[in-house]
Amino acid sequence: MYDVVVIGAGPAGLSAALNLVRAKRTVLLVDANRPRNAATLRSHGFVTRDGISPLELRRLGRDEVAAYPEATVVQAVVDRVWQDDGAWRVHGTWRGAEVDATARAVLLATGLREEFPALPSLRAFYGTDVHSCVECDGYDKAGEPLAFLCETDDVVDRALLVGSWTDDLVVYTNGAAVLTEAGRDRLVAAGIRVDERPVADLEGDRTGMTGVRLADGHVEPRSGAFVRPLWHADLDWVEADLDRDAAGLVRVDRLGRTGVDGLYAVGDITPPGPEQLIVAAGHGASTAAAVHRDLIGGLEDLRDAVQ
Repeated sequence: MYDVVVIGAGPAGLSAALNLVRAKRTVLLVDANRPRNAATLRSHGFVTRDGISPLELRRLGRDEVAAYPEATVVQAVVDRVWQDDGAWRVHGTWRGAEVDATARAVLLATGLREEFPALPSLRAFYGTDVHSCVECDGYDKAGEPLAFLCETDDVVDRALLVGSWTDDLVVYTNGAAVLTEAGRDRLVAAGIRVDERPVADLEGDRTGMTGVRLADGHVEPRSGAFVRPLWHADLDWVEADLDRDAAGLVRVDRLGRTGVDGLYAVGDITPPGPEQLIVAAGHGASTAAAVHRDLIGGLEDLRDAVQ
């Protein structure tokens, strides 16, 4: 019987787990070790860790949590979360081994799955010359001739953000009808070019990305790109009445409460979606404090009830 099961060991989950064990809560931290940013070479904006590999940041965080006797850290893919006689049950597997745990509270910090535009070479450049987070990687591409690949109706606001790092930006909508006339006018006024023709692929070699090739054969020289993925919160294995917005993100209060007693969510699976690592870690700490206070306030009898 654990006080809390934390599912997901990105910055949000690790921060929550660390703060919970320091509150003397017994914590099971379960992670599949399949981070969305695995292709990224360096993480930025995390104070004292600027430029660190995101995989190294996760390793350091896991080691810090695991050093506490109140913590148990396991690798597994969670496939079911449900309530049983007032407590929470968590089931998962990893290479034939099972995880079957009971907890007083569950904190979801599983992150998102990314879906990219269907360009054959995009993955080859992702994490080096192509990025999705301009706040994280805009500095290193500043002043370069860039592309912004976006097929969603938030294209204007996101393009203007990317454009604040360079004065040579081309927006590619890949044939998607997502721009209004007013939106085009805003981009043109900002000095941003717009190309709404279908994109065939990205050009490049071992030295990096060199351009964007359109379906009609035209190649526009570009040394880097930002892309707007579609994000999916895959939570079908959670057997609870989660309140989710139109994008599938879990609606929570400002401290990560889902509205289901004992169930919390934090990080990229909550609105507004993907955030900088340091922001996610801060939210994890806030939610951990809420979980601790909630366990004090109304759930202290759960341990006796399930024993």
